[in-house]
Amino acid sequence: MTYCVAVALKAGLVFVSDSRTNAGVDNVSTYSKMYGFGIPGERQFVVMSSGNLATTQAVVLQIKRDIKQGADETLLNVENINDAAEYIGNISRTQQEKMTTSNGNANFEANFIIGGQIIGHKPACYMIYPQGNYITTSQDTAYLQIGEDKYGKPILDRIITPKSSLETATLCALVSMDSTMRSNLTVGPPIEVTIYEANSLQPGRYHRFDDDSEYLREVKRTWDNLLKEAFKKLPPVAWSSNWDYKEEDDDDSSEQQF
Repeated sequence: MTYCVAVALKAGLVFVSDSRTNAGVDNVSTYSKMYGFGIPGERQFVVMSSGNLATTQAVVLQIKRDIKQGADETLLNVENINDAAEYIGNISRTQQEKMTTSNGNANFEANFIIGGQIIGHKPACYMIYPQGNYITTSQDTAYLQIGEDKYGKPILDRIITPKSSLETATLCALVSMDSTMRSNLTVGPPIEVTIYEANSLQPGRYHRFDDDSEYLREVKRTWDNLLKEAFKKLPPVAWSSNWDYKEEDDDDSSEQQF
């Protein structure tokens, strides 16, 4: 499985992805799911992928081939990120159709996130579905997820806003990743992080945290301990007349109250 998250802020963009792939309990491998493309001073992109590994690798290979061969449309000449998302969606759909034709009913679906900035435009992130259509972030939801997204979503909903700092968003995304790894063993290190500062138009700060990363261990320990302390401070469940109590009508007296 996979988990990738991208956060779009006024201050810039944050990307976090795991590197574990799983094709059964005895076939677990490590592949990067984060790729960078750009021209310093003009444009910068980060692409993350989830889904069928054959499809995602074929799509990334085609993106690189188009750049190398100087194709009419590449990530280095699209006019905006919306066009970049459509470009990747078209490649993804073509690769899925090609593999499905030659392999019957196997599932070759893949999802992608692309984020970055082109000079003259604001930084942005898009999530691209297997069908080739795509969505972007909003004022209410400043992040996008692909892969195993449910375990890491609550912390993002509670913390992230478009006004969050890059440091806050990065730490929040790492906690989101930790929560996902805790609940799903098919998501795991190395964890890759790219932090892009708005309007820099330079490759973002890149970090790779391996399985033995002491920083990841400290994040996990600290988060676990703080959660336990917060849980202890929750108000006790006490049935009393001054706490969420509503007197029932006499007509409802036949119903048993607990």
